[in-house]
Amino acid sequence: QVQLAESGGDSVQDGGSLNLSCTATGFTDRTYCMAWFRQFPGKEREGFASLFTGGGPRYYADFAKHRFTISRGNPDNILSLQMNSLKPEDTAVYYCAAVQCTSYKDFNSIPKGSPNVYTYWGQGTQVTVSS
Repeated sequence: QVQLAESGGDSVQDGGSLNLSCTATGFTDRTYCMAWFRQFPGKEREGFASLFTGGGPRYYADFAKHRFTISRGNPDNILSLQMNSLKPEDTAVYYCAAVQCTSYKDFNSIPKGSPNVYTYWGQGTQVTVSS
């Protein structure tokens, strides 16, 4: 069974950086679509960065471009999120998610911001950015 566990959430100052990690266990030899979501109080989770474990271009929401980088770590069962130039409005609970995807075409067809297509979720990690 696939399990995801995030780590790395912390409190930082405006303009600071954080690196979040998501450790996946139970992955098979299959390929997956993996993503980072965040959730503000009272709001639905929204995806902002995702990749296909079989390779190919990654997806970023507009606000995440140039500030956030999604990548697979070493070992490759770790999904990382490097966040730079953090702002108070980035304060949220951050989640990683995964779903089995057989091809980059599958990845391309997923509604990137929607949590509904993802099967596996971590427990979330809090990121707080103070001004």
